[in-house]
Amino acid sequence: MNYIKRKIEPEIIRLMSKGKAIVVYGPRQSGKTTMLKHIIEENGLDAVWLDADLLDVRELFSGMSPEKWRNILGEKKTVVIDEAQRIENIGLALKILVDNMSDVRILVTGSSALDLRNRTEEALTGRKFDFLLLPLSFEEFSAANGELSEMREIESRLVYGSYPDVVASGIDRDRTLTSLASSYLYKDILAADGMAKPAALDKLVRALAFQIGCEVSYQELAAIVGIDRKTAEKYVNLLKRCFVVFELGAYARNLRNEIKKSRKIYFFDNGIRNAVIGNLLPLSSRAGDEIGHLWENYCLAERYKRNANIAVSPRSYFWRTKSGQEIDYLEEDAGGLSAWEVKWNPSKAQGAAPGAFRTAYPSSKWGFVSPGNCVHFFRGS
Repeated sequence: MNYIKRKIEPEIIRLMSKGKAIVVYGPRQSGKTTMLKHIIEENGLDAVWLDADLLDVRELFSGMSPEKWRNILGEKKTVVIDEAQRIENIGLALKILVDNMSDVRILVTGSSALDLRNRTEEALTGRKFDFLLLPLSFEEFSAANGELSEMREIESRLVYGSYPDVVASGIDRDRTLTSLASSYLYKDILAADGMAKPAALDKLVRALAFQIGCEVSYQELAAIVGIDRKTAEKYVNLLKRCFVVFELGAYARNLRNEIKKSRKIYFFDNGIRNAVIGNLLPLSSRAGDEIGHLWENYCLAERYKRNANIAVSPRSYFWRTKSGQEIDYLEEDAGGLSAWEVKWNPSKAQGAAPGAFRTAYPSSKWGFVSPGNCVHFFRGS
């Protein structure tokens, strides 16, 4: 597979000469290192590349000072620090660099938010630009290969997802995806907070995989896994922070019978979801309800990528009343409230919003997302 340009690249290039650190975070294997190598090469930059997976590189950051930075960089004006979450004092080291060598381009990657954002947030306040890089998006594929070509791949994306290595693996994608799911899920998470129950985490992830598109109860998850509710909530929060899953809360403003305290949990990548339950069967071998849930997960993950790629952060929800009226996805921002039903079967993607919703929120926008019109939802046009 040829290199696919990432949507956030132009903004990174625009900002990397502004005297601040560029921090690119996100899940493992989403393409952060590959993207920065492409930016360095495309712009003809002579960079010092520091891979923090290597012990001797991590040791460089002990007792960091302006003089030490000058010795490391020499005459070069670009530095890349890869897997920076592994460096204990990364925030302070970057602060020293930003404050004393404003003419140096600083590019930093980290595999999760578990450490990198926390370790850089306070020290680099006002000194960095953050970017989230998720698996490849519909728009990125379309820009590289054409929209029609990517539309033809949607069924594959619903099963195998959009991780670069998986897409590039061809006939070996089952093996690649299974390996990625295992290392991706646990390498960072098990190292966090002294976690001592990987079997429980595995059961919890599988339980979430079977509940995409459904409301999730921490109490029920705890009972399924055999842990207490507090531990179940802690594990879900770790999965969110490592970009394995994301959560939608319930929207409730005007109606007495709206569900207020509930949540749905989706996977950032369909392939990871399918791999953790060991089901990589094609859509033709799956039940209609499951296909609908896979389509819903895919669409909402694509919308999340779209928002991250253009650096917008609307508040996202689902909506349901106690009487059973429901809407799959809502966004609320300065422009108001927008709502969508997400349906794999176009014949079901018809009609108006539920009556209770129209009455309570008459100025809201309304639409459907099905395979025939999903491009507008993925691009936000």
